[in-house]
Amino acid sequence: MSPPRKAATVRKSRPPRQGRKPAISRQDVIDAALKLLGPHRSVATLSLREVARAADIAPNSFYRQFQSIDDLAVALIEQAGASLRNIIWTARSRISEGESVIRTSVETFLQQLQSDQHYLHLLLREGAVGSPAFKHAVERQLEFFEKELQLDLVRLAAASKTPIHNAEIVSRAITRLVFSMATSAVELPPKLHPKLIDDTCEMINTIMVGTQTLAKQSK
Repeated sequence: MSPPRKAATVRKSRPPRQGRKPAISRQDVIDAALKLLGPHRSVATLSLREVARAADIAPNSFYRQFQSIDDLAVALIEQAGASLRNIIWTARSRISEGESVIRTSVETFLQQLQSDQHYLHLLLREGAVGSPAFKHAVERQLEFFEKELQLDLVRLAAASKTPIHNAEIVSRAITRLVFSMATSAVELPPKLHPKLIDDTCEMINTIMVGTQTLAKQSK
């Protein structure tokens, strides 16, 4: 008599493994990298595998969107600059009668130090300690800020019939001043930011009085 057969072992089926995203956009990779950076980390410390893991893609898939980590870093800087310019432009466009264009712009700019996206931190950090390529990318963004401010200064001068002397130099001076003050604000507790904003606005007002005086003298 043959021995009784053992009951077949029932194996528990494993749940299907979660696969990586089948398709991902360039913006998805940028967003994943931004989350890794935070307010104090440099883009130079990002690794390809780290970004791929954060974006939930295979490392090789990274190269479908960017040639290298440096290429991604420049894209981050470009997005930071464009986003900040849009934020400030939106704030200026919503200014009601009686509000100061200068104060609103400065307040909006420095408020970005508290933003979860850390765009301002990114520009300030890479402009100071980034690689030559990153510093060049930040410089390009500053030039875009200057050009847009120059157009605004000329437009406001025409609307108020107030002369302005060398709008290009004035826009450069104001842009560099505001970024410098933002660098100082990073090291200060938030309770001291209102004083810094007051000082920055006073400096910009002084620049504006100077350029209007020079314009009148040159006539």
